[in-house]
Amino acid sequence: MSTAAAKYHFASDNTSGICPEAWQAMAEANAGYQPSYGADAITAAACESFRQFFETDCEVFFVFNGTSANSLSLASLCQSYHSVICSDVAHVETDECGAPEFFSNGSKLLLAKSSLGKLDPTDVERLITHRTDLHYPRPRALSLSQSTELGSTYRPGEIAGLCQVAKQHGVHVHMDGARFFNALAALGCKPADITWKAGVDVLCCGGTKLGMAVTEAVVFFNRDLARDFEYRCKQAGQLCSKMRFISAQWLRILSDDTWRKHANSANHLARKLADGLGHLPGVQILYPVDANAVFARLPESIKTGLKERGWIFYSFIGGGSRLMCSWATTEADVQAFLADAQACL
Repeated sequence: MSTAAAKYHFASDNTSGICPEAWQAMAEANAGYQPSYGADAITAAACESFRQFFETDCEVFFVFNGTSANSLSLASLCQSYHSVICSDVAHVETDECGAPEFFSNGSKLLLAKSSLGKLDPTDVERLITHRTDLHYPRPRALSLSQSTELGSTYRPGEIAGLCQVAKQHGVHVHMDGARFFNALAALGCKPADITWKAGVDVLCCGGTKLGMAVTEAVVFFNRDLARDFEYRCKQAGQLCSKMRFISAQWLRILSDDTWRKHANSANHLARKLADGLGHLPGVQILYPVDANAVFARLPESIKTGLKERGWIFYSFIGGGSRLMCSWATTEADVQAFLADAQACL
């Protein structure tokens, strides 16, 4: 049994600490007294920063984690007799412990075919239209992930095409953006181009994986769908009493392009990691590295040797091993991992 210290560098992009900008923002928010439950000036400014960021008048709510963001937002789109169409590898299907169904009082998830994690528009339309009888849960929401669970990114036209299919049939569009900023940095487009301008109604905007502490933002571009959403947050235990500590992080991250710096760094190092692994005998890079995720099929000798040296990483959806780069990943981390992988051959 190895006694090497555990190295969680590539296990997930949420194993890293809080980025210094978010930490400083919380420290600054700690001064003095402020109104509670989001009635403070910092939270108001953070919501306004989202409107400027997306160049539209949107409703913004802050919750603690991605499960609540996805589940509560989908519940706001659906009644219990409705259904949600998502990818067969979507996080809402594979990793939310039934929370979307629970908070919507039973809305069914319908699984569409996907390629590289991206929804197949033809299969989405098939699921929407193939039954209209009373005995079938009526499709009411389409959920897509940006970036996807396999690390791919939807281009603006791809999102627009899916949204067009959905809107033709009265289906709302939800985006799971746990790694939205990594996708945005990779695509190099404006935030509006892959959200409301393409037809997205609500975005769950990931903060934790970008380097913030216990915060996700739920952004409603269709304001009508946000009606009474604050009550859902309160009922689900997602209304933060000291909201300024959550919102201050967003205000800082969005206001000075900190998001771009951290996302670009993680994306760049993921590509470097994939390039290095791809040159090792027997290693296969399974999917294109669009954002900050690397999926690789590693020979058993490398997998075993790396784990004996303390590296922690997971076998994941889509096969192979998943390696995630975060805001905190360094060139030295990548080089150390590659050197140990080489030594395991």
